[in-house]
Amino acid sequence: MNFNYTNPTMIQFGEGKISTISTLIPAGQRVLFLYGGGSIKKNGVYDQVVAALSGHQWFEFSGVEANPTVETLNKAVDLLKGEGLVYILAVGGGSVIDGAKYIAAAACYDGDGWDFLEGKCQVLKALPIGAVLTLPATGSESNPNAVITKAATKDKLDFGSKLVQPRFAVMDPTVMKTLPQRQLMNGIVDAWVHICEQYVTYPVKAMVQDAFAEGLLRTLKQLAETRDNQDDTWRENLMWAANQALNGLISAGVPSDWATHVLGHELTALYGVDHARSLSIVQPWLFRHEIEKKRAKLEQMGRNVFALDVGDDLAERTIDAIEAFYQSLEMETQLSDYGTDKATAVDALMAQLKAHGRDNLGEHQSIDEAGMRSIFELAVA
Repeated sequence: MNFNYTNPTMIQFGEGKISTISTLIPAGQRVLFLYGGGSIKKNGVYDQVVAALSGHQWFEFSGVEANPTVETLNKAVDLLKGEGLVYILAVGGGSVIDGAKYIAAAACYDGDGWDFLEGKCQVLKALPIGAVLTLPATGSESNPNAVITKAATKDKLDFGSKLVQPRFAVMDPTVMKTLPQRQLMNGIVDAWVHICEQYVTYPVKAMVQDAFAEGLLRTLKQLAETRDNQDDTWRENLMWAANQALNGLISAGVPSDWATHVLGHELTALYGVDHARSLSIVQPWLFRHEIEKKRAKLEQMGRNVFALDVGDDLAERTIDAIEAFYQSLEMETQLSDYGTDKATAVDALMAQLKAHGRDNLGEHQSIDEAGMRSIFELAVA
């Protein structure tokens, strides 16, 4: 292995930690308080944040979507610039935090912030961000990545920079008590696939990363199996597992895939599929398409996560177990609601991939255009 690793985000984990915002944001900073819908006003989070910001000047911006759009976020950039705000506090799940990352970079850039998503320029400067996590899933609260949508063109792209990684993340599992079951199950699957993207590739004898990844997968599996008996311990472990799934540690020194995410993003952009459900639709079919390249790690996952018996078809049975796991959580494993015939839907998805320059995907960069089409033809019912 050969890698560099650092994670500069300060984590404040536990009940009552929202009050620490008052000291985590430097005195005298004018703050943009960014959030999504009205749920934080119903569960008490909004009031806790307002109390913690009592010593700061702040302006709020709400309405960040579940798949944050550049159209909405640019309005927040205008507010921030107009009021001379210099610190962003993102309160919500990964979508709000991703949106804050875009705003932080776009506010310090003279051009169109979408340039970052199209790879036309790199982030050279960004405003500081703090996060209050209300929905565990993406790990965005302590990583440098963001996914943003342009609604006008149905483009969903990503960018990343250490400059937009949150300075701190407040993680109070008690705020999860009012979350709908659908969102919690989405969170489990999102974190699960994040781990798989960094684990189900090929062996490199990274014993620590493999053991950590397998431990996180077993934890998520156990949480899924006990989802009808949620208590504070259940919520604490889901919030922490989802964070650890994508904070850079299990990817250190090992190959990563991310093809499931690239293909899944197009399902969300074109057909409005929940992010996690786009992943559960794509991943089993991608694994079947790539089974020979991934066979060793799929067999390892079968033994160490699902406790399956050794055999020549272990990799195949592991994929079946993953698919059954998703279905047990009422997650779709094929796209059925696309409003047209299958051939047209697949062609539309392939056109999006081509427009975004997605030529070769996977840890070996071996999933070419024909491979992507084959995967979509299996994933679209």
